This record gives sequence, C-alpha cells and structure tokens, in this order.
Amino acid sequence: MRPRLHTVVHLCAAVLAAGSLGSTLYNGVAERGTALAFGVLVTVGELTRRSGTRIREAAPLAAAGSLSYALLGETAGRPTHHGAAQVVTVVLAASLLGSVPHVGRGGGPALEPQARRVLTVGFVAVCFQPLHGRGAFDDWEGPSHALLLLALLSLTALCDAVLAAALAHSRTGWPFLPTLRDELRAVPGIGAAVVATGAVMALGVAVVGLWALPVFSVPLLLAQLSYRRYAAVRATYRQTIASLARATEIAGYTPAGHARRVAALSQAVGRDLGLTEPELTVLEYAALMHDIGQLSLVDPVPAGATAVLPVSEQRRIALLGGAVVRQTGVDPRVAGIVERQADPHPEQPPAARIVRVVNAYEEKSREGGPGGALAALEELRLATAGEYAPEVVEALARVLSRNTEGERAHGDRSW
Repeated sequence: MRPRLHTVVHLCAAVLAAGSLGSTLYNGVAERGTALAFGVLVTVGELTRRSGTRIREAAPLAAAGSLSYALLGETAGRPTHHGAAQVVTVVLAASLLGSVPHVGRGGGPALEPQARRVLTVGFVAVCFQPLHGRGAFDDWEGPSHALLLLALLSLTALCDAVLAAALAHSRTGWPFLPTLRDELRAVPGIGAAVVATGAVMALGVAVVGLWALPVFSVPLLLAQLSYRRYAAVRATYRQTIASLARATEIAGYTPAGHARRVAALSQAVGRDLGLTEPELTVLEYAALMHDIGQLSLVDPVPAGATAVLPVSEQRRIALLGGAVVRQTGVDPRVAGIVERQADPHPEQPPAARIVRVVNAYEEKSREGGPGGALAALEELRLATAGEYAPEVVEALARVLSRNTEGERAHGDRSW
C-alpha cells in the first residue's frame, strides 16, 4: 500500500528533528540564555494549549514564540549566531516538554501539530538564518526589515494552511479544496495574530533584549483567554440545543441517539459536498432539531420514522418543528432548514437536502437489520428521481464507504 500523506509528513518532520538535534549536539548550543528564554516561552505556550477539533491554532503563544526565534537576528543590538538546526531543536524540545501535562491528563501526544510546527519553523528558519549569517540582510533596516519579517511569516502561514488542509484530506478523506478554503479563512484571524506577534517579538528582542518576550506575550495571552470564553459560550449553546433535541427521545417519539447520529452523519456529508464551517454549524443544529415537530403530535409516529409518512404529513411536522425552533432563539436559518426538509429537493437549500437524505437513511438502515445499510442506500438511490437529491445520496455513499475503510483500518468511525 502507498503511504498516506500524513505518514510522509510525520516521517519528514522526524528526519528534520533528528538531523537538527544531531547538529546541535555536535556544534553545541549558541547563546544559551536566549535559547533558554525562547524555550521557556514555547513551553508556557504549550502549557496553555486548548484542545478541540475546531481550533485552528491551539497554542498561539507557542507558535508565535517559535516563529520569532526562527527570525531572531539580534539581541539588544548584538548579532546572534544560532542556526536553523538549533531553532528546530529548541522549539521541538520545548514543545514536547510543554505537552507532558496534556499527555498525563490523557490527551495523548499531538503528533500532527508537532509535525506541522517542526516543518513550518524549519522552513522559516532555513529561509532566514543562513542568509542573515552571511550578511544578506544587513542593508534591510527599519521598515524594510519589519516588512521582510512579515513577508516571511505570511508565506509561512500560507504554507502551514496548505499543509494542514492536505493532512486533513489525507487523514479523513474530506475534499481538499473546501478544507483549504476553511484553513485560509482562519489565517486572517488567529493566524494574523500569531504572525504579527512573532514579528514584533523578533524586532523587540533585537532592540531591548529578552525583556520584550513577556511584554509582547501578554496581548496574545489575553486574546487566547477571550477566545476560550467565546468557545465556552458556543459549547454551552450547542449543549442547550442538543438537550432540546433529546426531548423527542425522552418523550418516546424517536429512538435514543437518533438526532445525534443524524447530526454527525449530516456534517460528514456536508463536508464532502464542500460546505464551509459556518454552514456546517447551522447544518448540525438543524440536524439535531429536525424531529422537534413530532412533539406537537397527539399520536407518536411508530419508531419516529417520518420518512414513510405521506408527504403532506411530513411537511406538517416540518412546519411545526420550524415554529418550535423559532421560539427557542436559535439562528433563523436553522428554523428555515427544519421547515423545508420535506419540500421537493429541487426547491430545498443544500442543508435541508442533506438532513432529509441522512434522516431517511438512518431510519431505513435501522429497520433493515445487519444488511439494512446497503438496502437503505439502494432504496435512496432509486428514489432520487423525485424525493431525494442525487448529489446528496452519492455524497452519503462516499462518506459511508470511507467510514467502512476507516473501521477496517482503525476500528472506529472516521466520520
């Protein structure tokens, strides 16, 4: 079997790290005080890392400190002599040290972020340190030097976004271009903060010395704290929606876990179709609450299977669900998707098409026993002429195919 891209990337990062470590041990550590200061900064940044599947840069302070050390040419007016190999070694050692508490808490070693950091830091260090050592940048002073650092860091951020998208595509099978689009959209946010802080740190240390590190770390730490609060609010918001969606399960209208399964599979199908992160969030909320209209029924639908009901009854339940969602204060787009999930598929928005197909698949496969998944998928394909969107059914088939391959390789659900 051909090695996957993420395996090749991890191997390249390991080779670069081993070569840098060997070179540093052979030549010794230059400017040990400076190396120690930046190592402590990267370690602190790793200690403040926040884990999460939707976080673009989990340790922004560590990333900014790593990039600033790679672009460091002077310390308080005195030229530095550390090379690219020492930069990679110090950053890797500090990152691993800062990851120890996370591993102790069961977080596991974050191989992909570490590999990306080694490669991106190695890239910018190789671009800057050898030329700086030869005096190529001696004439770049003042604004021109600052613009040089920003240009190198911006190029590094773009390369990191491409690498992150490629790794996600290799690991999960998500389409590359939509994934790259989401990565690039995140660059002006936390990526811009990391780039600006890295450049300012390198310039500040060159003028006033190592005291610039704690001074310029404070704004990024405060921004990270604010983002944590924002993420906590979003998590609470999602938990509230998930709890509301479980009302149909508690009341006996739908089977346990139905809404959660539909939401997870809908997001996987949405990714395959190229939906953006904001669109995927709305899709998740709509999928969680797609059956909320059943609470208005006097007699529950057997097993909550609305896909077998007449179209008029499906539309009535959908409209009742949309009315309930509008009363909860959720994004109005969610209510619109819930209301239109039973409409003819040419008239539906993409999210409503996805929810309808995935809900029907989940209901039909649940009733079909061991071979229900294939039978349900075939039934959906036969009904694409009138009821279900063909492109969504094919995307569902691709997701299920990748999921089967992931179970064989890893023993879990890849979506």
